[in-house]
Amino acid sequence: MGCAAAWALTARGADVTVHEQFDLDHDRGSSHGRTRIVRLSYPDAHWVRLAREAMDAWRELEEESGQPLLDLSGIVELVSSPELSSAAGLDACGVEYSWLDPERARALGAVLPRGWHALLQPEAGTVRADLARHAFLDLAVARGARVQAGERVESLDDLDADAVVVTTGAWVRALVPDIPVQVTRETFAYFRRDGAPAPAIVELDEITRGHGLYSLHDPVHGLKAGVHHGGAEVDPGVEGSPDPASVARAAVWVRDRFPDVDPEPVGAETCLYTSTADGSFVLERRGRVVVGSACSGHGFKFAPVVGRRLAELALEVKPLY
Repeated sequence: MGCAAAWALTARGADVTVHEQFDLDHDRGSSHGRTRIVRLSYPDAHWVRLAREAMDAWRELEEESGQPLLDLSGIVELVSSPELSSAAGLDACGVEYSWLDPERARALGAVLPRGWHALLQPEAGTVRADLARHAFLDLAVARGARVQAGERVESLDDLDADAVVVTTGAWVRALVPDIPVQVTRETFAYFRRDGAPAPAIVELDEITRGHGLYSLHDPVHGLKAGVHHGGAEVDPGVEGSPDPASVARAAVWVRDRFPDVDPEPVGAETCLYTSTADGSFVLERRGRVVVGSACSGHGFKFAPVVGRRLAELALEVKPLY
């Protein structure tokens, strides 16, 4: 979100300095790795509309950077009941989708449990997270932004700026103590899958209607899968390792749902979620401080539009988009 904000601010002519406490390609936060899911599918129309805006902005970033970032092979929701799916939100916004029978779901790589339903939304897939971060930042630097990596900001009072955009993720409370967030360390695993990128496939939780388990294409191993919001609360300052129980749960799910995928994990990593109680984002201005956290484990797909919102708040201007 910080890279996206720098991109959006410099597009408006702002003088920008980006501060990063680690190196630019660290794996301590929430944005590292090769891919993230992009999708329009949400049960709530508010998120569908925001996702559409973000999808348009990703295409603008691709054009501006000359870097292909999106691979839209679709997303399949596996649900025990149609009411759990994103159909209502998609209907409210006039977004295309279709229901799959077990044979069509199997053709896309997933076994549909007896009595379950599968919703396919084609305008979805993955964004190259690593390339996207660099695209945002490279364009910002080309427009004059400065980058100071490996230096931790201990106090916002130390920064000489008209506005300070705080996109520190799991470390947000160190600079803005009253932000109501919970930080968890999440685990995801990699599995061998051959062939062209398959649709992202998610299994929705019956209580929250959010993603319970998820899979998406990984350009190295073939498949990345994990448990969404399955991690324990942690101190972000303490490094951690993948949780074996989460890896095992993902492996069982891959074994049961994806017969064409080797269910033996070939690697595992972690990332941090910084979440609000209702999964919403915190995007607000307090004096000269603009807060851009948390993104509750589903923010990367919205990065370009969040970057623009943060720029608008920092510059106190009306949206251009």
